[in-house]
Amino acid sequence: MTGAAPMTGGQALAGQLVREGVTDVFGVPGVQLDWAVDALCERSAEIRFVVPRHEQAVTYMADGYARSSGRVGVGMVVPGPGMLNALAGLATAYACNSRLLFLAAQIPSNQIGKGLGMLHEIRGQSEILPLLTKWHRMAKNPGEVAGILNQAFGQLHGGRPQPVAVEIPQDVLQKSGEVHLVGPLVPEADLPGQKEIEVAAGLLKGARLPVIIAGGGVLASRASAQLARLAESLQAPVLMTENGTSALPSHHPMALTWLASRALLPHADVVVVLGTRMIEGGAPAKIAPGAQVIHINAEEADMGPPRPEGVRIRADARVALEHLSGALGPFAGPDRKAEVLALRGWCDAQLAEIAPQLEWLQALRSGMPDDAFFVPDLTQMGYPSSLAFPVRTPGTFITAGYQGTLGFAYPTALGVAAAHPGRAVVSISGDGGFGWSLQELATAKRYGLAVVAVVFTDGFFGNVKLLQKRQFGRAYGAELQNPDFVRLAQAFGVDAVRAGSPGELTGALASALAAHRPALIEVPVGEFPSPWHLVRNYAPGKIPPPPNPLGEPRK
Repeated sequence: MTGAAPMTGGQALAGQLVREGVTDVFGVPGVQLDWAVDALCERSAEIRFVVPRHEQAVTYMADGYARSSGRVGVGMVVPGPGMLNALAGLATAYACNSRLLFLAAQIPSNQIGKGLGMLHEIRGQSEILPLLTKWHRMAKNPGEVAGILNQAFGQLHGGRPQPVAVEIPQDVLQKSGEVHLVGPLVPEADLPGQKEIEVAAGLLKGARLPVIIAGGGVLASRASAQLARLAESLQAPVLMTENGTSALPSHHPMALTWLASRALLPHADVVVVLGTRMIEGGAPAKIAPGAQVIHINAEEADMGPPRPEGVRIRADARVALEHLSGALGPFAGPDRKAEVLALRGWCDAQLAEIAPQLEWLQALRSGMPDDAFFVPDLTQMGYPSSLAFPVRTPGTFITAGYQGTLGFAYPTALGVAAAHPGRAVVSISGDGGFGWSLQELATAKRYGLAVVAVVFTDGFFGNVKLLQKRQFGRAYGAELQNPDFVRLAQAFGVDAVRAGSPGELTGALASALAAHRPALIEVPVGEFPSPWHLVRNYAPGKIPPPPNPLGEPRK
């Protein structure tokens, strides 16, 4: 802790952010934030203030920054409409275990809750924020600001990583007071129970076919190396959920997509459920009757009903995996590489039903370096990408999680680029989803965020049209009036071209990434075959019976 010094609340905010190691803040200025923004100006040599064109992008960018880097993403908005605009990104960050600090200004302290019609006043702002964060506080005077921020960072680095919110009223940012800036907290490791670890290790040593289900918690804890070590020791196939895609690279000998769960889970006798809610379509993923289940999760509630009973290990995924590997020692399971390759072959045969999407996804992969970040939106090309896009580097596939927030991909990718200025970053969107955030082309240009936005255009909300036609035989409200996306991007000063074939897309993407400037590639497409019976186990549609990885089904 430093000695006390007179500061405004805004200066306390900026000073404590510096003490916590923050180098980037995403935000949109406004009158209630004037004293915070001016304080950031004073510390501009230490903190970059990135201003997008819509508050929704504030939280999407902060989320992309956080999930891709492991550092805290910081977003800052005015109260009322500013806060409300940012909630879609905050909800996505909450769903995806993101270390996001959400700084929301408030109206003057003595006016809160009085309904006097102050600028940007809404009823119950302080009651809304706890619904989308794991921790929330309001600073009531300048002297509280640094301590509350310090606690917020402690929450972000301890327990399950989810957003936290700090509200600071306009007058608190403006007033001066004695402020103690404090050093970062060092959170205590939340160690797993040794008894549970030993029981789990015993089950795995005796398993005939152990299987690991890897979810988004693996990515949130940056546990890919530990997961690979355990899977290789056990020779346990790893089923990556949609949220867990890129927990292992696609070419890892034990890596499988969720499509292979239909073949593996009916025969697995021990299933490690790692960093996932294990819920699909509102019900637990189907596991063979009598199978032993080992739950590993930072959240106690995500290991309880309606999931099957089993060993429960409440811990961060990385820490739990380290302890579990330690308990197993030099154990080595029977070689499963041939079975995993056979399952991949079956999955590839099923994916042939969506050959048009596969061709475009392979074209994208061919134009990207191995360590490129890939951010797929909710689009006909994005839906099957968790099954069909080859990931070559762990942690490089970023989803919207169960929120399914249409339009999240491009601003989220901008946050990824802000955290990784030397890396390739590609977002894919449909023309519907890109309409949510096309104004952020200006943000990319202003800050030199070298994201390549690939926009697949068909003139419709494609999935809305597909599902409406399946259910009702017609579509209504799904047609779009689009701009010329190439000319639009060029009007913002962003490089832009149109690609008419997969081969053209590969070349255009490779050229855009080599230039390392913001770019857009428009790709006109037609209707695609539905991927949903492949993407979701519960979706209607027929696929051939999957192979039995053991020859005979379990009794």
